[in-house]
Amino acid sequence: MSDLNRRRFLALSGGAGAALALAACGGTSKAPQAAPAGGNGGASYSGPNVTISFWNGWTGSDGETAQAMVDQFNKANPNVQVKMNVFQWADFFTKLPAAVQSGNGPDVGAMHIDDIPTQAAQQVIVSIEDVAKALGLKESDFAPAVWNGGVYQGTRYGIPIDVHNLGLYYNKTVMEKAGLDPEKPPTTKDEYMSQLETLKSKGIQGSWVSPFQFTGGFQFESLLWQFGGDVFSSDNTSATWNSDAGVQALTWMVDLVKNGYSPKNVGQDADYIALKNGKNVFNWQGIWQVNDVTTLKTYEIGTAQLPKIGSTGGVWGNSHQFVLPRKKDNDANKANASRFFINWFTQQAAAWAKSAKVPARTDLAQSAEFKALTDLQSFAADVQFTHFPPSVAGIGDALAELYTGVQSAVLLKQAPADALTTSANRANKILADNKKKYGA
Repeated sequence: MSDLNRRRFLALSGGAGAALALAACGGTSKAPQAAPAGGNGGASYSGPNVTISFWNGWTGSDGETAQAMVDQFNKANPNVQVKMNVFQWADFFTKLPAAVQSGNGPDVGAMHIDDIPTQAAQQVIVSIEDVAKALGLKESDFAPAVWNGGVYQGTRYGIPIDVHNLGLYYNKTVMEKAGLDPEKPPTTKDEYMSQLETLKSKGIQGSWVSPFQFTGGFQFESLLWQFGGDVFSSDNTSATWNSDAGVQALTWMVDLVKNGYSPKNVGQDADYIALKNGKNVFNWQGIWQVNDVTTLKTYEIGTAQLPKIGSTGGVWGNSHQFVLPRKKDNDANKANASRFFINWFTQQAAAWAKSAKVPARTDLAQSAEFKALTDLQSFAADVQFTHFPPSVAGIGDALAELYTGVQSAVLLKQAPADALTTSANRANKILADNKKKYGA
């Protein structure tokens, strides 16, 4: 399956997929505090031969990269053999809770920041504190939001693997034909609008606005932070995207449509497809398309940090993290071997980065090996401005309302302020219901 389609399924992981997980696992809000027996937390493994299972939703090029890394690990560690199973994310969150409940769950899993709280609350995954301690990991090793994203109710459930964030893709070939400098993508609102005007004078709609979560919803969140707002209140009990900052952000997007810089009713992924065929010039798109654009023959696509349309930096992002599913057999050898595999994989950051990711650890992101991957450097530079979903059980259901509101405004069905207020009110009810369902 292509990376493009893969990301559509990822969208289900925080909302519908989480809901499926809850249905499969039954309703309990008490997060598990004890991990299976695990020896030295994965610092090493010298036990008998074991085979461990590893589940994830990496169906695109990242899955191919992960399998190659697993093969490398298996060759180097004959006493620990890893069998990797890949599912589309929607299926992953259907199968995982049911498998754990029946005692047939995997030994290791990988999921996103916004999936971890719900899975922890439902006792699908267990604490991974011993791995973090054995590896000597600490907050200063990571961007704070990445590190904190693996924590739920004061306990660590995730070991960060990567950061995947939004960036600016721009069609250098079309820019040059329109008389713009292809080596100077816009960095500010004034530069952005000036270049759009130049493109418009040449008959080119240069910044297509997607009404869908991928990637219009992520563009809105980035702009919201750039204008000084936030998605939720500091205690995550209420949606705040309908603030003045949110209205400014969404109005800017809608005005791109109203003023002819973007077509109306842009289809799912049409903004990105148009970038590749020369009809769109600036696309706010995820890092996961970096490898795809390098294969183009007719057009040259560049990548850059997101322009600051507001007064500060703001970038949507997420992170894959290793988790330990709950096990009934409590096999100490498999538990320690699983931790050892996690330890090994997180040290291979440069290899994993080739699937178009920024290493989660700061020192690895600054390594010469990673810096040699030049197409990823603008994304790495934006990690300092990147925001991640909050560590709240069921948060994906509330975020789904945000994306519905953005869609309504971008499709010109509602005014930005009305769309944001309507969606925020719906999200507030979900947040209140989730608090009762999962506890504080």
